[in-house]
Formats: sequence, structure tokens, C-alpha cells
Amino acid sequence: MIVIDGSEGEGGGQVLRTALSLALVTGKAFRIENIRANRSRPGVMRQHVTAVEAACAIGGAECEELAVGASALSFTPGKIKPGEHRFAVGTAGSTNLVLQTVLPPLMLAGAPSRLVLEGGTHNIYAPPFDFIERVFLPVLNRMGPSVTARLVRHGFYPAGGGRIEAEIEPCRSLSRLDLVERGELRSVKARALVAALPGEIAARELDAAGAVLGWPEEARRVEQLSERAGPGNILMLEAVFDQAAELVSGFGKPGVPAQIVGEHAAKRMAGYLASTAVAGPYLADQLLLPFALAGGGSFTTVKPSQHSRTAAEVISRFLDVGISFEERDSDHLVSVRKMD
Repeated sequence: MIVIDGSEGEGGGQVLRTALSLALVTGKAFRIENIRANRSRPGVMRQHVTAVEAACAIGGAECEELAVGASALSFTPGKIKPGEHRFAVGTAGSTNLVLQTVLPPLMLAGAPSRLVLEGGTHNIYAPPFDFIERVFLPVLNRMGPSVTARLVRHGFYPAGGGRIEAEIEPCRSLSRLDLVERGELRSVKARALVAALPGEIAARELDAAGAVLGWPEEARRVEQLSERAGPGNILMLEAVFDQAAELVSGFGKPGVPAQIVGEHAAKRMAGYLASTAVAGPYLADQLLLPFALAGGGSFTTVKPSQHSRTAAEVISRFLDVGISFEERDSDHLVSVRKMD
């Protein structure tokens, strides 16, 4: 059994989610201790419980010591069960992170699957649904599977109540992919969503972002959602290139001026645009696992996050691959290769 110290490296829930995915794909059991020990609220949270329960359901797995607040658990995978599955986080915990947990084994399963996930879809602590749909899945689908996702209902933090649905057509194996150049910039778009909040909040966010980035007014859009979805607010800035896309988000919070939300998100997008990287920090985190399962590949990214380096360490415990991070002039090259 593989033993993992959940406090090492980034020390968050990503360590558990990555281990769950890899255990289901490889059939290797693991025990994780010191779960989220470096967080202000350590231990397993509700969204992590849902991720483990989802992994057990789709993988015929057994888990010992699972409970909210648990600092350790043991996970023994079984046989993957493709088909229709429904999971509810029960809070505003991220449905997108639960999806990422079960997606790797299901996209390599022997039959199609359909997932219904309820909870948070636009959560300050995770990439929003739009990122999964518009940035991550297009790259993943180039590797062999066909995964589509649909947003049925928005779910903002802290109320939740959102719903997403995903259809997964698996493949026999993942194909290697090399993404080292993003190509020409094709389009930019700025969207500010508000629910049960004044539309002027979204307008001020867009104005602030536009002032930093110089994006034209026709690329900006306010979207007023149903009051039932709120209260909630998110600003999303999207840049689409020939070979990839990036989506940067900023969440409105009580006491934080809309101008600050817009400026901070825009400055992060400006940093990405100033580089030559294909993958932003969130996409880099998410590409490591499928590239490792493909047995190799490479991509460029901005400065690798501690999340990425921690994920690389966890992956190396389950798969015989090496992952390297090479700093270059205006980006970093991440290379995944099989070990001899």
C-alpha cells in the first residue's frame, strides 16, 4: 500500500484528489495521513467526502475512516463502473473538483458514462465551470476521449445549489500531446455575471479590467442571472489562441470594491499574455495527470505553482514517469516522460 503524507508540498485537498484518481486507474491502494494539515481548517471537508464517495461509487472501492474532519483514510480501489452516476456535494463545495477526481478513470473505462453533479459551480476556491468547459476539456479531448459538460444551474459560494452534467465517451488509451506554442491570439472576451446583485457591480468590474487590458467595449458583457442563483458575482476574462485558451476569474466579495476585483483579475491575465506560455497555472495543474497517463508529453506554462510540483510528486508514487520543470526566457517547459 502506498503511504502519502498529505501535509507535504502544497498540502491541500489536491493531494487526496490526485491519489484517488490514480488509485482507480492503476488499481493501487493507498493510505493518506495528515490530510490538509497546513490549512486553517485541516482534515477532510464535505466536498472531499463527496469526491471520495464518488470514487468509491465509480470504482467499486472501499474506504476506511472517511468522515468530515478526518485527518487520515485508507482507500482500496476495485473495478471501474461506467454508466450513470449522480453526486451531490451538499454545500457550495466545488462540483468541478469532484468531476476532476472521477474523470481520469471514466475516460479510460470500457463504456460511456454520464455524471450529474450538484453543489458549487462558481466557487472562489476552485476553477469555475467555464474554465473546465472552455480551457481544460478542449485539450483533454485532443488526447482521445470525448468529454462534454453542460451547466444546468449556477451555484455560487456560499449557497451552492448548482448543477452540471457531463457526458464521457472513453478511449482505449490517451495519446501523447505536446503543447509548447499557443499560436496566434484569436479572440478575447470579458464577462461579468451577477445574481441577486446590482448590474452596476459587473459594469464597474468590466470597466476596470478594460482599463488594464485595453480590450474593446464590444468584448465586454454583463450577464444578469436569475435571482434564485444568488447572491453571487464572478468576472471571467478569456483569451483564445490557436492551440489553447486561458480563462482568469475574479469573485466579488463583501467589502471589496468592484474596481479592485476587475483590476486584480486583469493584471493576472496581463501576466499570462506577456508570457509565451500555453497553460496558465490552473491548466498546468490539471494537465499533469492526463499527460502522465499518456506516458509522456510536454507543455509550456507560467511559473509552476506549488500545486503543480506537489501533483508531480504524488503522480510519481503511482506511475513510472518523470516530470521536470525547466525555466526558459518567458515561460517554463514541463516535460513528462516514461522512466527507463
